Amino acid sequence: MTISNQEIMHTTVGISGRVQGVGFRYSAQNEANKLGIMGYVKNRPNGSVLMELEGTAAQLNAMIRWCRTGPPLSRIEEVKEWSGEVKGYDTFQIR
Repeated sequence: MTISNQEIMHTTVGISGRVQGVGFRYSAQNEANKLGIMGYVKNRPNGSVLMELEGTAAQLNAMIRWCRTGPPLSRIEEVKEWSGEVKGYDTFQIR
């Protein structure tokens, strides 16, 4: 899949710290929409947040940079990322 001759990539990101109850998912959705990223964000039972992101390398890098800071009330302790197969998301959802 390409957009303007740029390859679409898939990255899964796990973010831990104070990321639930601080508007992280809604802020992440706003940022993803600004950047043109597709995928989803969801809370995990262990208190972390998981995101699946699809976009160009530049878009993904910008989103991962945002994840390292998050919204104002969050406190990010760790951001882990790993590549995967493109799934073809057509929106960015909160799950």
